[in-house]
Formats: sequence, structure tokens, C-alpha cells
Amino acid sequence: MTNSTGYDGLWLPLAEDPRTQGNPQGELATYREYLTNYRTTLRLKCDGLTPEQLATQSVPPSNMSLLGLIRHMARVEHNWFVRFPQDSWDQPRLYRTPEEPDLDFTGVARTQDCVDEAFASWERETAEAERWLDELPEDRLGEELPFPEDEDKASIRDVLVHMIEEYARHAGHADLLRECIDGRTGQ
Repeated sequence: MTNSTGYDGLWLPLAEDPRTQGNPQGELATYREYLTNYRTTLRLKCDGLTPEQLATQSVPPSNMSLLGLIRHMARVEHNWFVRFPQDSWDQPRLYRTPEEPDLDFTGVARTQDCVDEAFASWERETAEAERWLDELPEDRLGEELPFPEDEDKASIRDVLVHMIEEYARHAGHADLLRECIDGRTGQ
């Protein structure tokens, strides 16, 4: 398949790209802009696909799919922006059980209900993360938070950088998955 967007290989015209390339002021604002842009990139890579296409797995033996990535990122957002910084470790993990640790990927179904639930979950978790970040003063970025029943700690800054890293890695996966589905590349 070839990329037939008509935008010199880009996903959409530059003027219509919803991602920002501003000049954020401050460390926290910079992290948030990168995080928002990577979230938007993942959403763009899923736009216009059917449930069957979203659930299409990459290459055997991998169980990775675009829909699985959406579920996975809902799980990651919940873990790192709700359970960890809000000390809510008693909340059950999304898309993971002791019996099925990869439920975010293995539980994908080729149905509109599964797509709707996954995107609703991801949107709910990103909104919760944004609410928490809205209330976070920049001078707390170096604050270390403990893991439960563990000696390890991580700073809020570490969590934000980790989330950017997680999205960046999976945006690359999404690029390849989308290209395998319909040939679209770029941006």
C-alpha cells in the first residue's frame, strides 16, 4: 500500500495538525505540551479505522494492536497519574489481572463496544491526569513519592518524563501498525 494522503507524505496538512509547537514557559508546561502532543499522535494514528482494523495485530507472535495500545495507555495513565502520585494503590489496575497481566492487549475484541470502552477509558484517565497536573505546583516536580511496600521512590519529574517516554515509544509502534493496516505514514 502507498500513502495516498496527497499532503507530501504527511498525515494531514500542516495547518490542520492539532499538535502544538509553542514555546511553553516553565518545566511543567514543557512536559505537559510534549505529553499532550504524544497523546494526540496516538489518537491520529487510530482515526478513521474500523474496529477490525484497530484490533489488527502487528506480526506474530506479538499481540500488539492500535486498540491494545489505547487500552495499554489508559492503564499506564491510571497507574502513573492516579495510583502512584495520589497514593491510591488500593485501586484495581486497569486491563490487568494476576491471571492475565497483558489483558490490555489480549482482551481486545473486534467490536465497536470494545473500541468505545477503550477510548472512553483512555479519555477518562487522561482527563484525571490533567486534573491532577492542573493542581500541581511546579516546585513539587522534584518531590519523591514512595512505591508501596518498597524502598524505592520516584520524583514527580521522573513520572512525567517516563510518561513522555512511554508515549513516544508507543507512537513509533502506532506508526508501524497503521502503515501495515492501510499504508498511511507520516507525522
